[in-house]
Amino acid sequence: MKFLVDAHLPKRLTGLLNLMGQDAIHTRDLPLGNRTKDSEIIRISLQEGRVVVTKDADFVETIVLKSQPWKLLLVSTGNITNSELESLFTANLDKIAKGFVEFDFIELDRTNLIYHF
Repeated sequence: MKFLVDAHLPKRLTGLLNLMGQDAIHTRDLPLGNRTKDSEIIRISLQEGRVVVTKDADFVETIVLKSQPWKLLLVSTGNITNSELESLFTANLDKIAKGFVEFDFIELDRTNLIYHF
């Protein structure tokens, strides 16, 4: 699976995802880095078939109204340590990948995966 991790999440999450056999990039890897606009993140997501991983609720509006980005993983954990975040991804990555076969928008909180549509 291909992921584009947004600026509100640590770059080291991309390292974990890549170690787990995924194709992950962070906004810091893009030419404008963490200043990359949401519209450009959406364009890359659509063009490359990347799941946008974010804490930014603005993407919820665009996926509901415009079916963009390609797929969305909203991280709704509140403040969390990097280690806790990595543990959540390690424990849930298989379920996330399987969920995206059927759903375009998944939310990850501290205890659940919520499949929206």
